[in-house]
Amino acid sequence: MTTPDNSKVSEDRREALRYALAIGSGAALASALVSPASAQASADNTLDRVRANKVLRIAVLPGELPYFNKDLATGNWSGFSIEMANDIAKLLDVKLEYTESTYGNSILDLQSNKIDLGFALNPTPQRALVVDFCATVFPHPFGAMLKKGMEAKTWADINKPEVTIAVDVGSANETVARRFAPNATIKSLKSRDEVMLEMSSGRVDCVVNALVLGLTAIGKNANLGTYKILQSPSVAIPSSMAVRREPDKRWRDFLSVWVDYNRGIGQMREWFVKGLSLAGVKPEDVPVELNI
Repeated sequence: MTTPDNSKVSEDRREALRYALAIGSGAALASALVSPASAQASADNTLDRVRANKVLRIAVLPGELPYFNKDLATGNWSGFSIEMANDIAKLLDVKLEYTESTYGNSILDLQSNKIDLGFALNPTPQRALVVDFCATVFPHPFGAMLKKGMEAKTWADINKPEVTIAVDVGSANETVARRFAPNATIKSLKSRDEVMLEMSSGRVDCVVNALVLGLTAIGKNANLGTYKILQSPSVAIPSSMAVRREPDKRWRDFLSVWVDYNRGIGQMREWFVKGLSLAGVKPEDVPVELNI
């Protein structure tokens, strides 16, 4: 596809999203999006301020694939969240400004007005007391890395005394394992690195963890086995974007419409798979049942 063709596709997507905004979020939000000259800068409104200053400030998290990846040679950022941020910036006709942070500090950076948007954050009840979250980007499922030759489809398949599971102590992975596979033999280790060492050495049968952790680990070392999202029940924690809490909700509402639209047309999954490829994960290794 030529560069003019890419520009045409990008413009078509922007026009389609403007149409979706007009239908799903009301004429006021659509008008604010398509009429930048009419936006009034306000200390209380992120959307107006971003468009007036022509800058969108985001938190970037070094080493957190598939969401963020920094090329140390060039300083360029890539990954799932960067693809999302680039699309939002193009839609609003603004530039991106990066602030290196962590998952926990992203919330503090929003509260202290250092950034306008935090990516790849779980909307916990505690966090929801101090910031707002947009619509769910995707439900981040839990499952298991299975040693070669092992089969499992449900939690019952690994909930057996003869199955040895490794988890990192104090993590959500350990909480999930102990809740849904309490009859298994569970080894709680100090770090993720120790967990992967147990798996690669063959001392455990499987590792319970969230999909991204499992896929990226196997992407780096195929000898770790295969990853399977376990069912009955389906266990997942929402992954979303966080924004500063403010009386005017247009920024949050705009992002929610943007998320729903890009999920609906399959764009979000395409960006996610592209981000995973940076960690060596092949498209065919991404579970088809992943809802994104």
